[in-house]
Amino acid sequence: MKKNYKEILPQITTLIFDIDGVLTDGTVTVFPDGELVRKMNIKDGYAIKTAVDKGFNVAIISGGNSKSVKSRLENLGVKDIYLSTHDKVEKLYEYTDMHQIDLKNVLYMGDDIPDYPVLELVGLPTCPQDAAPEIKSVSNYISHKKGGKGAARDVIEQVLKVQGKWHKNFDAQFD
Repeated sequence: MKKNYKEILPQITTLIFDIDGVLTDGTVTVFPDGELVRKMNIKDGYAIKTAVDKGFNVAIISGGNSKSVKSRLENLGVKDIYLSTHDKVEKLYEYTDMHQIDLKNVLYMGDDIPDYPVLELVGLPTCPQDAAPEIKSVSNYISHKKGGKGAARDVIEQVLKVQGKWHKNFDAQFD
């Protein structure tokens, strides 16, 4: 039986996200020169930057490889960005071992089959509203927001609010 996700929020120290379908809506625009362009939500970006600024470990583990997306994430303060990752579990263990992070303190948000094995290992497996059914089945929390449409902001804001780290005037409003 899954634990209520709200009981897990206070112990989260680490936020890990997939990119395509989580931080983007999963669509790619292909330009004539072959460049692939993705759209990212500015509110997700604000929440990621806030989490970094508040001292949370924030990482990206993605099979995709986009220099522009990497640059955007670096500008938000994310230092641990793993792209072109084919074995997400191996990268998860490498990252948590390097930073001495207990998996029970990790929130991971993924949306599709490559994320399934990671979601089974972390303390708080989450997904966007439009994730694959298999991913929804293993997630403790399914955001009411779609990927690239505020799903990351949703989970980050909940973690920070419950821990009193969102914004002084708004923390008490968390229900």
